[in-house]
Amino acid sequence: MQIYLREEELEALRKAAVRSGCSVAALVRDAIRKTVLAPQAAGPVAIWDGEPKRTSVDHDSVYDEP
Repeated sequence: MQIYLREEELEALRKAAVRSGCSVAALVRDAIRKTVLAPQAAGPVAIWDGEPKRTSVDHDSVYDEP
């Protein structure tokens, strides 16, 4: 397979490859896995544990409390 990149895209990939210690091809494959082949989130995603205290509809109410 061949892909055509603008010069600045290729240069950025080359620099990233040097920094990461892997090949340009590996970076491209990794990007495809992370963006195209990544599973879609099936619902809300949270970074906390437990029940939320407020819904997204009334999230500004936090400023109502002293």
